[in-house]
Amino acid sequence: MAYELKHIPKSIEGTPAAERLITREGAAHVFPDMATLARVENAIFEGGQFTGAIVRGGTVTERFGMMFKTPIGYRIAADGSRIPLYYGEAKISANGPYHVMPRIGPAR
Repeated sequence: MAYELKHIPKSIEGTPAAERLITREGAAHVFPDMATLARVENAIFEGGQFTGAIVRGGTVTERFGMMFKTPIGYRIAADGSRIPLYYGEAKISANGPYHVMPRIGPAR
């Protein structure tokens, strides 16, 4: 497995990629910094739970997640509002690449 590096810039608060995502999509789920992303990644791979496989556009991804006691990130909306996020999810493609994101809860 290898981390999909293209997802890192849009997953970190304050980066130009995250700001573009907020403008384009109306909101973004972001980690406050790389240290938090790395901590969440390690925790999920050490003790996260398999939450299922999802098929979108013919691509199968497996999801693993974990709930944290303190916020690991935020959903930042275009109006500046922030919702704390306590759930971390690793999305793993069938061919190996993965990335980690803060979420409200498991993907459906």
